[in-house]
Amino acid sequence: MQKIKVLIADDSGFMRLLISDILAESQVIEVVGTAVDGKDAVEQVKKTKPDVLLLDMNMGDYSGLYAVERIMEECPLPILILSALGNTDLQPIFEALDLGAVDYLNKPQRGSSKLRLIEQELLHKIQSVSRANFEVSSTIDTRINTNTHTFSAEKNYDMIVIGASTGGPSAIEKVINSLPGNLVVPVIIVQHMPSNFIGSFVKRLDGMTPLKVMEGRANVKPKAGQVIVAPGNTNMILEKTSLGDVKIGFTDEVYREYDKPSINALMLSAAEVVGGRTIGVILTGMGKDGMLGMKAIRDKGGYTIAQSQKTCVIYGMPKAAVAFEAVERSIDIDEIGGFLVNSL
Repeated sequence: MQKIKVLIADDSGFMRLLISDILAESQVIEVVGTAVDGKDAVEQVKKTKPDVLLLDMNMGDYSGLYAVERIMEECPLPILILSALGNTDLQPIFEALDLGAVDYLNKPQRGSSKLRLIEQELLHKIQSVSRANFEVSSTIDTRINTNTHTFSAEKNYDMIVIGASTGGPSAIEKVINSLPGNLVVPVIIVQHMPSNFIGSFVKRLDGMTPLKVMEGRANVKPKAGQVIVAPGNTNMILEKTSLGDVKIGFTDEVYREYDKPSINALMLSAAEVVGGRTIGVILTGMGKDGMLGMKAIRDKGGYTIAQSQKTCVIYGMPKAAVAFEAVERSIDIDEIGGFLVNSL
């Protein structure tokens, strides 16, 4: 099998050597070069033509953001961010994703001594990123819907639940920004994301939309116009109160396809608690999480939507749900928000 060619960009010589040693142990990855900053990364990408760029963010005068912007304009390829910056300042990470980087991985704060702890996750992400439709996220239009919408008195559904993984932050932003501020149902989201990213992601979404975006907390009752994002260190579910209302809860159950946060956990509980009054949406991502939950929602009479293959960064989770006959309709990411509003 042809090996995945990787270029490493990091301003630390020791880190470049350590990462090279880790990747050299893989049977499916070949390191084709290194770069010392963002400008050098652009030049080395043109020279070595790698399949994946593994990119640090803080690199002196020419940062990772410089590299992402230039590369996606001049010689686009899949980019995986590997940086300790995500432990302290997440805004540049989100900016890199908006510019077209495919995915991100936190470099441990004591990178040289702890990098081996994320070795398997690093190898897995490089392999998944190498298969990404890397030009999609940089073309997603995230303009905000500032219009109100006239809803009928009797709505068709009571809740929207959304699951996403790789490529999801930009896709979720697109969907949420296209929803009107007077939305008549709550939106509940599970995004596969490190737990320390969730708070910043919630804050970022909340600053973009007239909807109220918050992180999920136990016993909160979802309300119309709220967007609730699952924490990254547990599995969030929906539960019935003693009065028959719906509230946020959490479960210790372990989910095989993906755990903490699990899309299946949320969607299976939505099928049980909200039933046919649920709209399920599965967006871009690797693997099969959400497949079972989407099928359960559809079987209960709810409506299920998958992001179309051509607009997914990685057509993994939507593909699995479609193959499992869990999806009513596949839709381009630019059209999902409008379709949701019209469905209500």
